[in-house]
Amino acid sequence: MSKSLEEVNQSVATQDKKSVFRKILAFFGPAYLISVGYMDPGNWATDLAGGSQFGYSLLWVLLMSNIMALLLQSLSARLGIVTQRDLAQASRETYSKFINYILYFLAEVAIAACDLAEVLGMAIGINLLFGIPLIEGVLITVLDTFLLLFLINKGIRKMEAFIIALVMVIGVSFVFEMIFAQPEMDKVLLGLIPSMPNETALYIAIGIIGATVMPHNLYLHSSLVQTRKFDRTTAGIKQALKYNFIDSTIALNLAFFVNAAILILAAATFYKVGMHQVAEIQDAHKFLQPLLGTKWAPILFAVALIAAGQSSTITGTLAGQIIMEGYLNLRIQPWVRRIITRLIAIVPAVIVITIFGEGVTGKLLIFSQVILSLQLGFAIIPLIHFVSDKSKMKGFHIGKWTQIASWIVATIIVILNGKLVVDEINGWLETSENPILLWLTVVPLALGFLVLLLYIVIKPFITKSKTAFQNHSPHHLNLRFSKTTADTKKNIAIAVDFSSADAVALNGAFELGGTTANYTLIHVVETVGALMYGDHTDDHETLIDEKLLEEYKEMLSAKGFKISTQLGFGKPNKVIPKILSQGNFDILVMGTHGHTGLKDLIFGTTVDKLRHKITIPLLILKE
Repeated sequence: MSKSLEEVNQSVATQDKKSVFRKILAFFGPAYLISVGYMDPGNWATDLAGGSQFGYSLLWVLLMSNIMALLLQSLSARLGIVTQRDLAQASRETYSKFINYILYFLAEVAIAACDLAEVLGMAIGINLLFGIPLIEGVLITVLDTFLLLFLINKGIRKMEAFIIALVMVIGVSFVFEMIFAQPEMDKVLLGLIPSMPNETALYIAIGIIGATVMPHNLYLHSSLVQTRKFDRTTAGIKQALKYNFIDSTIALNLAFFVNAAILILAAATFYKVGMHQVAEIQDAHKFLQPLLGTKWAPILFAVALIAAGQSSTITGTLAGQIIMEGYLNLRIQPWVRRIITRLIAIVPAVIVITIFGEGVTGKLLIFSQVILSLQLGFAIIPLIHFVSDKSKMKGFHIGKWTQIASWIVATIIVILNGKLVVDEINGWLETSENPILLWLTVVPLALGFLVLLLYIVIKPFITKSKTAFQNHSPHHLNLRFSKTTADTKKNIAIAVDFSSADAVALNGAFELGGTTANYTLIHVVETVGALMYGDHTDDHETLIDEKLLEEYKEMLSAKGFKISTQLGFGKPNKVIPKILSQGNFDILVMGTHGHTGLKDLIFGTTVDKLRHKITIPLLILKE
């Protein structure tokens, strides 16, 4: 299995920082990318509803949600730091293929639901600020896919800086909103004391908790902490855990401030004048200027909404990449992965808005939160099991009290989210013209998810866990070394792509040349930077590929083979022929994944174009 977010894995050095402040600063960043998920547009609707209907009285729910989120995110960071696995990879190495495929599907549905909320939120912000129709605003959000591609190639620190800048925009906007709204501070403090005015307040409280903890954030955090390179000693791991916890505390408290500010704003403006039904983002924007007496209030509100949508959609798409690579051990071209993720969110949004009009966006936002609620337990429960396992965590497992607290939090979240889902299904059954169809589809599906959830909870308690996560790095190949084969070739080129196809190619090449032939391993970097700058590129994926190629060389040389390497940049079907023309090669050996048609577009096709451009034999070996 390849490393999580391989192009930026361990790309930020922390060991060379002399002062404590600089060392802490080197670890800061991942949690800010996580925090934007806690202030995404999906949270705004529940915060607005809570503030406009019940004033400041549900502030304590936000505080409790924030404490829960901090605990779960610290567990996620611990998993990544100690095991060097993200949550998806850990699940893949623990559960059966069948269970993993279901978990992967659920995670992808959650990503799509989350992305739907973010796309809608950003489109609403663009509509409110510039007057651009909602449909066109939704289509504009496709462009940030390419922004993410640009940022990731510039390095994780540049991406973190961009996200932190957006978070600051949101924070500063709401500081001014608080100045305009002038909330009653004594009531704000009273709102931090637990109380539940009525049953409707309970429903909104469930919605707030359900919208706060995002399943994709748990996958994302366990991966992003691995971008830091530190000493893998006991002391080094303890230090990384400590600094990442500080990072999480600061970032999530910032998210709490934003969510609290939205609720306080609604309480100080709408609740105060008796407007208790303001839950739609567009309504809140419309009434801010007349109630607060300044044109800047709605402008800052819309700017903050765009920043929230933009920042959370970037991190959501990144989480999609982590989930696909982790569960399926599958790497596809990054731009394809991101376009697919975005289209899954945009297409339903465009269809629903076209059919039902722009007034349905509020219902779409709520629907996305229900889908997220359904998936949450399938991320939280495996995470708690993993970080509680002594063998997998190599002595850095969580203590008994933390385990008890984690299971209490998981139980609260799963029960509340379960109630939210049951209430929604009941609502559909009552209002549906054809409830039998729902009884035959939605209800059995919900019961099936319940059975799966119980299985994931119980299984680790009744079966022994594996001693540790297995190492499936791409350079740990299943190779057959033959030293007795007749040597028929002297100079053999082997195309490698750091996938399971490499083992097939190398085995085939060794059967042709034995231990006396000269082998040249060729790998081509296909990043945007490589396409534009060729061998002058210095992006992180290039550094990773150079390192992997060198590891191949060292491993095979130790087995007695004569190995050299060539790193190319650009399109393989153009670069490989150039490399071959510069050497005296007898044959080119390639492993292939055996995909055709649509899969060629997704994975990239090389063989068909390549074989017409070379003058030596080409041996293609299928997995």
